Amino acid sequence: MPTEILINATSYEVRLALVEDGNLSEFHMQRPTEKGLMGNVYKGRIVRVLPGMQAAFVDIGLERTGFLYVDDVCVSSDCPEYSPCITDCAQTHIRAQGLHIEDILREGQDILVQVSKDPIGTKGARLTCHITLPCRNLVFIPLTDHIGVSRKIEDEGIRIQLKALIEELRPQGTGFIVRTVAEHATKEELEADMEFLLLLWDDIRDKSLHMEAPCLVHEDLDITLRSIRDFFTMDVDSLVIDDQVAYDKLLAHVKTFAPFLAEKISLYKDSTPLFESYNIEVEISRAIEKKVWLRSGGYIIIESTEALSVIDVNTGRYVGKNDLNDTIFKTNMEAAIEIAYQLRLRNIGGIIIIDFIDMEDDKHREELYATFKEAVKKDKSRINILKLSEFGLVQMTRKRNSENLHQLMCEPCHYCSGEGMVKSRRTICYDIFRKISRNSKKHKGSTITLRVHSRLADLLNNEEEQTKTRVEKEIGKRIIIAPSKDLHIEKYEIIWQR
Repeated sequence: MPTEILINATSYEVRLALVEDGNLSEFHMQRPTEKGLMGNVYKGRIVRVLPGMQAAFVDIGLERTGFLYVDDVCVSSDCPEYSPCITDCAQTHIRAQGLHIEDILREGQDILVQVSKDPIGTKGARLTCHITLPCRNLVFIPLTDHIGVSRKIEDEGIRIQLKALIEELRPQGTGFIVRTVAEHATKEELEADMEFLLLLWDDIRDKSLHMEAPCLVHEDLDITLRSIRDFFTMDVDSLVIDDQVAYDKLLAHVKTFAPFLAEKISLYKDSTPLFESYNIEVEISRAIEKKVWLRSGGYIIIESTEALSVIDVNTGRYVGKNDLNDTIFKTNMEAAIEIAYQLRLRNIGGIIIIDFIDMEDDKHREELYATFKEAVKKDKSRINILKLSEFGLVQMTRKRNSENLHQLMCEPCHYCSGEGMVKSRRTICYDIFRKISRNSKKHKGSTITLRVHSRLADLLNNEEEQTKTRVEKEIGKRIIIAPSKDLHIEKYEIIWQR
């Protein structure tokens, strides 16, 4: 079955779904009010140096300061005690390994940094001085003299050929990494990417010299354009988008950077909403539930804290046919594949502990471990897995760059003081807007009364007032908000006036 990218674009939220073999494999979303920072380049100012943590806090113009660890600071290879990533970016740099943070940075100093990890929970953004600028085929590392090739390009002959080609094209002292999609790229395509990235870096350097800290120097692409750069690999057969403006913008971008992809991009025009047509809405709802049922009747429970996630495997309704060991083994094997899928779909990162049902047979334990390692190979995030412990636990880490799906779509429940989670008010708000837009043509009246919880009414009448106005213009009807404290925050009533 085909692999497709589906993009549902509205003025208030853009949602991207990667569908493989008819199943939702990855889900990403971006809201103008909650836009991610990863990849952005800032000119920041050191506000505090912490020798005890070998780190510094950097003001980059946001509500919370960013965190810069000593190993993420780069210094000139010619002058280790001076960090020219602030002003003179023309030299080759090395990591500040073996150096102390207090010898490199000082309070009040300006510094050029990039966000390597979005703010998560109460933590500010993780920052690095090792700037990386991605394009479709190449990643530019301007401060490093290095050539790398994606490990997913396994053919050694192609790897050697690509390295030689980059060596021929690159300016001396610069670094590039060849991405997986560039396995069969032409010299002209690589050269075009390289020229664009070099010009982009010149622009960033020029801005950083003339702008006052703290300030944003370079903003990464939005999720619509990143779909071409980060998700449209050779395995993807098509991209479908349901908004005309976003489609035109995407097509213009593609014609510049990857013209051969233009024929694979199409505008969705059916009356049935795109995500409903592909059954994506149901899958998204399931992806924020704690319990995930397996086909056999077993199930897994997923619980997450700020830095740790725990996954528990249970036989549930599955009683097997032969003996207990066989029942446990089959449940664990099915769970291993499902867990690998859920980690990628939910974007669960950090430390992960998986409690498989204990098995006595060593062969079964080895087979389970091999199956799980094979199942996570499709995941683009860096993953480290330890073998099953004596207690049947698998300890692993998955690189975390941003909040997981549960954190993005939910917020602490005010009914139980944060002990549980409900859909966030903004998520409910946008669900309502989608339902109104979908059904507006069926009703002839000019007014809609929306009965919602009072906390949701506050959001609709204040922060989302402009969005509500845009929806009213789109459907040609007036929306009246009727607050009700008696309703649960996730419950609402749409009354269509005749």
